[in-house]
Amino acid sequence: MARGRTMTRAARSAVAATLAAASLAAISPPAAAHPHVWVNVETTVMYDAGKVAGFKHRWTFDDMYTAMAVQGLDKNGDNVYSRDELAELAQVNIDGLKDFDFFTYARIKETPVKLAPPKDYWLEHKDGVLSLNFTLPIAEPVPADTQGFEFAVYDQTFFIAFDLAKENPIRLSEGAPAGCSAVVGNADKDLADLQKLNDAFGGQMTAGNANEGAGLGYASTVHLSCAKT
Repeated sequence: MARGRTMTRAARSAVAATLAAASLAAISPPAAAHPHVWVNVETTVMYDAGKVAGFKHRWTFDDMYTAMAVQGLDKNGDNVYSRDELAELAQVNIDGLKDFDFFTYARIKETPVKLAPPKDYWLEHKDGVLSLNFTLPIAEPVPADTQGFEFAVYDQTFFIAFDLAKENPIRLSEGAPAGCSAVVGNADKDLADLQKLNDAFGGQMTAGNANEGAGLGYASTVHLSCAKT
């Protein structure tokens, strides 16, 4: 019985279920690579005291994953999934994301930027879909006018398809210095930029070489800049 409960809990997690499948990517034919979960990404770049302090993510999952994930979670039967009812699932998601660096990769030129453990994480069920909200602090906040600072959210194995939201996907928080901007890289440049990001992290953003580059083609690099003061 305990084994059955464990499997059900894993099945409810977009992270646990999808990342378990991602381990098969290394032995699967390239043609078999296709997303199992779709995620729309909205990110607020957090600023504090003139520095980039972290990334506040809102990831909205597709309706098919949502329908599977929320089964049995409406404990009071009111047809509403409250934050409390979704708290355990949010924890499962966050725990599963740890081993994959929360699919968030930042760098300054060729140097990776280390992120701290997430905080303020919770799930919301609205308009028939789940959204995972969480903040990833930067371990050592970066001066806002640092040149060559960029980040991307993606899964190179392409088992999770991360797409920037259609409207206003990247925002700057209150406290951003005047003259700061976030620019999404053009499609032709994104693949090269993301491959450099992968190289900068020692190639760790892939579960194998069979599907190398698949996820890269479906992600966008965000370039941060501020006027020198």
